Amino acid sequence: MPAPGVCLNILSERNLKDGQGSPINPERFLDQDFHQLKRFCLKERLRFRDNLFPPEMKSIGFGPLKREELWKVVWKRPHELVPNPVYIVQGTSRFDFLQGRLGNCWFLASVGALTFQKRIMKQVIQDEQNFTVDYAGIFHFKFWRFGSWVDVVIDDKLPTIDGRLVFVQSKTPNEFWPALLEKAYAKVCGSYADMDAGNISEALMDFTGGPHVTIKLSEASDKLWDTMRRASQSEYLMGCGTPGGQAGLIQNNVLPNGLVEMHAYTVTGVTEVVWRGRPVKLVRIFNPWGQGEWNRDWSDRSPLWEFVRPEDQKHKVVLDNGEFWMSMEDFCKNFSDVDVCCSDVNVLAGSHSSSWKTEVHKGQWVTGTTAGGCPNDLESFSKNPQFRVTLKETVEDPRDEGSPNLLVSLIQKSHKRNRHLATNFHIGF
Repeated sequence: MPAPGVCLNILSERNLKDGQGSPINPERFLDQDFHQLKRFCLKERLRFRDNLFPPEMKSIGFGPLKREELWKVVWKRPHELVPNPVYIVQGTSRFDFLQGRLGNCWFLASVGALTFQKRIMKQVIQDEQNFTVDYAGIFHFKFWRFGSWVDVVIDDKLPTIDGRLVFVQSKTPNEFWPALLEKAYAKVCGSYADMDAGNISEALMDFTGGPHVTIKLSEASDKLWDTMRRASQSEYLMGCGTPGGQAGLIQNNVLPNGLVEMHAYTVTGVTEVVWRGRPVKLVRIFNPWGQGEWNRDWSDRSPLWEFVRPEDQKHKVVLDNGEFWMSMEDFCKNFSDVDVCCSDVNVLAGSHSSSWKTEVHKGQWVTGTTAGGCPNDLESFSKNPQFRVTLKETVEDPRDEGSPNLLVSLIQKSHKRNRHLATNFHIGF
């Protein structure tokens, strides 16, 4: 008799081979079929109400709002807030939104990075949605979750207090893609409260499904600049974080240099300028608050910009929009880590080859069967999941001295519905 979960794993592998779980054929999150639900609503002339993520207090959760504020929340559809709601106004941009009363800067910093990659962005937000043609109060978004793309359905009822959105809001009052995207991700996490505090790498992977690496800047090699430069020239998403502060607090301490402690930022640009005849490496950073910037060397009003060559003056932008430049040295001193997530493995591996073969394997630790424990238990250790990998030499690219390469990405999936209830176990590898 096969171990528990083995039959489900076999079915999952077959579904993957049939294309299920791909961007074109995503799995239905919580078994909700967007097209079927929308057809029903249009036929019955109804506005969709999502009973699996209802416009109720439990979908917000406890934490972001005080108990007395929760009772003031009124869920409203966009047309109840503005006379002419629009899904997207003149394209999507990192400057479209402002963080609301939720400590999800890690998510919004990832959204800022996502806006640079139009192909991936379109895949996630389904930009053909609207509030006019065949409107039924139903929207959907795609996220990559634990090896498969899933289609997440929501209604467009949004939490408000005194007629204003409680959480993320667009700088353009009648634009609603940021609020609806945030609601869809809150549904995936279990509630809005379950989005409070997190690592930017989570959302980067959920937007792309690509391999990811976190680089500790205190341990960064001299190849960091080259990695970031190549990433900025490909289909990448990059984010970074500052140290210190108190986790989970949205009103983190703002330092004298303008940076926020324990805060997630987006890396939006990497360039090299010539200052007084010598090259200077710069990194451009975006604060998802939509305001608040670095105020030292190479900031918007830094006098250093006066001495760069004329063709580099285009990088100077004096606006309090949350985006700023700083030198590579200051970046490494003031930020703790940088996350790079790419659909192109070569960016992370430093490889010129394009002959990567990708495989996904799912497994379980089952007590008494496949949970062998650590090497201290020599008799049972061999019961742990094992894979034999053979790397074959390639002659495709003589510049690629490091071939063959192996990149392993481990993901742990919790059986808990709510993100904050998930427990991550230590994995020996």
